Amino acid sequence: MKLKFDPSLQYQQDAVNAVVGAFEGQPFVQTGAMAMQALQIGGLFQTELGLGNQLTIGDDQILANIQTIQEANEIEKIAELAGREFSVEMETGTGKTYVYLRTIFELNKTYGFKKFIIVVPSVAIREGVLKSIDVTKEHFHTLFDNVPFDHFVYDSKRLGKVRQFATSNQIQIMVINIQSFQKDVADKDLSEMTEDELKKLNVINRENDRMSGRRPIEFIQAACPIVLLDEPQSVDTTDKSRRAIANLNPMVTLRYSATHRNPYNLVYKLDPVKAYDLRLVKRIEVASIRSDDNFNDAYVKLLKTDNKNGIKAQIEIHKEGTSGPKATKLWVKQGDDLFVKSDERDAYHDGYIVQNIDCTPGAEYIEFNQGRFLELGQEVGGLGEDVMKAQVWETVEQHLRKERALNGKGIKVLSLFFIDRVANYRVYNEDGSTSLGKIGRWFEEAYKELTAKPIYKGLIPFDVAEVHNGYFSQDKQGRAKDTRGNTVDDDDTYSLIMRDKERLLDPNVALRFIFSHSALREGWDNPNVFQICTLNESQSVERKRQEIGRGLRLPVNADGERVHDETVNRLTVIANESYEDFARTLQTEFEEDFGIKFGRVEKIAFAKLIQRAPDGSEKALGQDASVKLWGELVAKGYLNATGDILAKFDPKNPHFKLEVSGEFAALAPEIIDEVNRKLFKNRIVNVREEHTLKFRKEVQLSLEFQALWEKIKHRTRYRVTFATADLVERALARIKQIEPIKAARVATTVVEVEITDAGVAADKQISSRVRETQQVKVLPDILAFLQKETELTRHTLAEILKRSGRLAEFKINPQAFMAGVAKEISRALHDLMLEGIRYEKVAGQHWEMSRIEQEAEEGIVRYLGNLYEVQNREKALFDAIVYDSEVERQFARDLDHNENVKLFVKLPSWFKIDTPIGTYNPDWAFVTERDEKLYFVRETKGTLDSEERRTKENQKIACGRKHFDSIGVDFAVITSLSEVAM
Repeated sequence: MKLKFDPSLQYQQDAVNAVVGAFEGQPFVQTGAMAMQALQIGGLFQTELGLGNQLTIGDDQILANIQTIQEANEIEKIAELAGREFSVEMETGTGKTYVYLRTIFELNKTYGFKKFIIVVPSVAIREGVLKSIDVTKEHFHTLFDNVPFDHFVYDSKRLGKVRQFATSNQIQIMVINIQSFQKDVADKDLSEMTEDELKKLNVINRENDRMSGRRPIEFIQAACPIVLLDEPQSVDTTDKSRRAIANLNPMVTLRYSATHRNPYNLVYKLDPVKAYDLRLVKRIEVASIRSDDNFNDAYVKLLKTDNKNGIKAQIEIHKEGTSGPKATKLWVKQGDDLFVKSDERDAYHDGYIVQNIDCTPGAEYIEFNQGRFLELGQEVGGLGEDVMKAQVWETVEQHLRKERALNGKGIKVLSLFFIDRVANYRVYNEDGSTSLGKIGRWFEEAYKELTAKPIYKGLIPFDVAEVHNGYFSQDKQGRAKDTRGNTVDDDDTYSLIMRDKERLLDPNVALRFIFSHSALREGWDNPNVFQICTLNESQSVERKRQEIGRGLRLPVNADGERVHDETVNRLTVIANESYEDFARTLQTEFEEDFGIKFGRVEKIAFAKLIQRAPDGSEKALGQDASVKLWGELVAKGYLNATGDILAKFDPKNPHFKLEVSGEFAALAPEIIDEVNRKLFKNRIVNVREEHTLKFRKEVQLSLEFQALWEKIKHRTRYRVTFATADLVERALARIKQIEPIKAARVATTVVEVEITDAGVAADKQISSRVRETQQVKVLPDILAFLQKETELTRHTLAEILKRSGRLAEFKINPQAFMAGVAKEISRALHDLMLEGIRYEKVAGQHWEMSRIEQEAEEGIVRYLGNLYEVQNREKALFDAIVYDSEVERQFARDLDHNENVKLFVKLPSWFKIDTPIGTYNPDWAFVTERDEKLYFVRETKGTLDSEERRTKENQKIACGRKHFDSIGVDFAVITSLSEVAM
């Protein structure tokens, strides 16, 4: 099968033309024969070492060219040239390598340049480049009239190729790893080196008799090559690597990447948002595999180790909390006991004292007494294996669904699994035979069961053993092994992956499910990968963009042609995290890697808006006018100084009118649309302005406030009485109402990821399902747990459990059963306590008024978005009131404007009344005066119907009412001020 390439894709032509246009004004070289006869003709010049490129136009001309290109490509114009380096930014999967290879031929066609060096950061990328040159050779021959060219990988054992590179009059493309010539770039000149230092240089920098006593680098320098950096953020990362590239004596340097760190003289930009908008890459779906909270076993996961200030490890465990156990991250050192650290969770009672911690990079581990041992990323006691098994199952099912949808369309479906331990897929036995590891077994189990279903039966006409295989680096005995991805042993694996690219696309080749080491993921880039699943036990999760990048490219059919059907072009990532976390992480990576600020309006955002002149002609606004318009939007308060959208921009408000100068008034609808594109309903932005509340000392000193505080300041204590028999009966009634206990489950939710200018969203749910996990083997001490939660006697608790009739459900999911029973017993206990509760004033104990002033002096800062600004200054302690709901905002406004209200206070958060179910903080205290002064404490709610409020909320309010009754203060729940009899 041969891949076919479409030469007419506009976005690729734009990227090529952006670089070619940078040298507008450069004369075209004459024919090869004439060039060899003259020292300088157009774009070439000859020296004693060979024929080299030559640029004859100056920097002023290049700068003018670059500014014209940037205006056309919606890139902010530069004021001055940042050297002779030019950057092209293209999203992964959009044909970056094709673009720069075609640019080589276009530069030759337009200006006659012939010497090119492609510098790559790794073996994986080098193999990818060589494969691209190989598969595009025929395409470029057709496109450029069979122009002859030669390409080769720099090899210190084949220096004749370097001489040929310099002397040939044909297009020469050298591919070289940065490591081949950077490590011995000296800090001093060669003339200053000793004999021993010269002998230690790389071959490329050493004098060589086979090259007339010259150094190979001199021939490269004489060619004055155009240097193309593939992934410059990984190539010129140090001063040494930058000096090494400069030592090649490049005429110019062209930089190609999806994630530039330094986009010098950026001429073309195709970021992820634009690539998605143009449908140049697959859409992304996330199948999120999450386990229900499973607190039945002792769960420990090793997250990281650290030896900066003493040896310690960060782990995740289940820690007891007020509402039950929660996954908690904490640091531990040698000797720490997880039973203590977990607040005495019974599961950690034996065998979880930290014995040893090792911080050796690549070999980190934590060891507990009784021999428990965890490597970095490993866990025990959680549902890690259940989740991984569910990931394998989901990947196989997603694959079969895709096979069924594409049946008869000639599109091969591939699924890619990344694993971090070869032994999890393939096991080498002592007799030399191989067998499947646990992931391999899970795969075959899932495949056999799913393909037996009528809906998938016969879809793939191959046996299970034929449809999956692994690509792993091998040792000297030919056995697959774990590697880092950058070793010599990995070179052959990358080469094999690239060689097999077309073979894997053939529907008649059985292999469809590919397992590869996660360290080798950089080498993978097959267009027909539709499912990607990462199954890591011990290594940290790779970046999301690197993960999805392996399958973003548009697929091809059996004829080697790209498929542009949106219903087909969907990549499913099977992830062991929530889809919200996946989307959030992906958005963060886009912002870090691309410098994109989602939801932020750039200064040149309006440059492409079309403005109509009085004579009827139309032209784009342009960058200069866009910057001016942007400044107006900032000045009017629609945007802040960094381009974030502020609350004043509210086009949904029927009274909204965009205020811009007459110059831009006619464009108001288009301006609103452009800003609207950046608004994102799921985006969390921190652009709210803050306000420091101003304290009014004179109000605090007023007689009204002094009298009010004297009324409400008293503290109380409560006491309760109830009968145990009543508690048992009420608890039993509640326990009978608990929903049936279910086993811990693994849930799968598939959502579509949307990438827009506003941000990354994952809120369009496609499907969901759940799978139950295996039963718990060791049961915890239920009486000890319930006694700790409720403080009742073991005898009372045992009676409740025996009479409940539900004890058999304890084995199904111990933690869920214990938590449910504890909650209902506690609720029954609270009901009884509240019925028998009595409050009494505590002599000499009260809330101190001075604390309000003390807080004010320290500065109380709140967001403007939820502040009511007090109009009648003499009525309140502060210039603004914080409100938590629209009901509260309206109540504050009514208090402020009602002439009978003399003073009002939103009670501070520390004004708390003790209750059996936690503290209660009432809302308002105020003073009214008509015929007499009246003092009120009121709780504002959206409804007076207690059935519509939460039970716990009602119970706290009931306690608050009894507290205020005991100190003689009028208390009630209201929805508005009109309900107060003044």
